[in-house]
Amino acid sequence: MPTSQPEPVDRLTIVISRELEEIVPIFLSNRHKDIHILRDALTRQDYRTIQTLGHRMKGDGGGFGFNRITEIGTAIELAAKLEDCSTIEQQVVQLENFLTRVSVVYR
Repeated sequence: MPTSQPEPVDRLTIVISRELEEIVPIFLSNRHKDIHILRDALTRQDYRTIQTLGHRMKGDGGGFGFNRITEIGTAIELAAKLEDCSTIEQQVVQLENFLTRVSVVYR
């Protein structure tokens, strides 16, 4: 029986200033870590931690050239204020999807 190959992932290319080349990989790595922190906080219903991380993403995303992270952070922060578990989980999935698909080009 042949094994199916995963569908190709549509890459999202984002052009960022070469001045940020050293710190963008760290920024993205920290967002990967945030996924685990957010899921753990959601399990514990720690909405304060979720709100804080969402607020941080909202503020930092655009500054690094990742407007989508700003949008996700905004939604996470608001959902945490409302204690809306479903929306938080949906946004964490969106963040994970974005990070999987993003490709950075420095100019």
